[in-house]
Amino acid sequence: MYMRNVLIAGGLAILSAQGIWNSDAADRSESTQAQAPEWGRAATERDIQPWNIDIAPTGEGLPSGRGTVKQGAAIFAAQCASCHGPTGQEGPMDRLVGGIGTLRDPKPLKTIGSYWPYATTLYDYVHRAMPFSAPQSLSPDEVYSVVAWLLYQNGIIAEEFVVDARALPDIRMPNRNGFVQDPRPDVPQN
Repeated sequence: MYMRNVLIAGGLAILSAQGIWNSDAADRSESTQAQAPEWGRAATERDIQPWNIDIAPTGEGLPSGRGTVKQGAAIFAAQCASCHGPTGQEGPMDRLVGGIGTLRDPKPLKTIGSYWPYATTLYDYVHRAMPFSAPQSLSPDEVYSVVAWLLYQNGIIAEEFVVDARALPDIRMPNRNGFVQDPRPDVPQN
């Protein structure tokens, strides 16, 4: 009980010293009260750039680089298999491979191959959030390679296909047309 009273008294003293709890605060001029505090500053383009990492379905925002299925297999084994299994189907985390044709089933299997509408979303997600223990630690070439391996495992690209910023947006995902457009008039339609 004593400690609580000390903390309350200390907090009131701090507020009083800052003029927040002071009875004289009402005596301050209106011009002082009307001014908003000036905290921080406007963000510059340089401040925003490290956070601007999203990739659009069109491929806008994709970095230069490239990856192959063979390279992706090695990176997946080292960085991803502990969570998703050696083939992307075993877990313990989300299954990434398989499920094509199951979306109408009572228990659909939503994987990269069965559910995701754009291959660019795969790059965006892997780059932004994986591996779980060290997000954003993979280089663009490593991300392209993991994406290539996952697309190959799902039967979407051939083993010799090279994934890069030009090729990735053109890959047609099996569920590309499986989503309903938002009909609201204020939402851009593509």
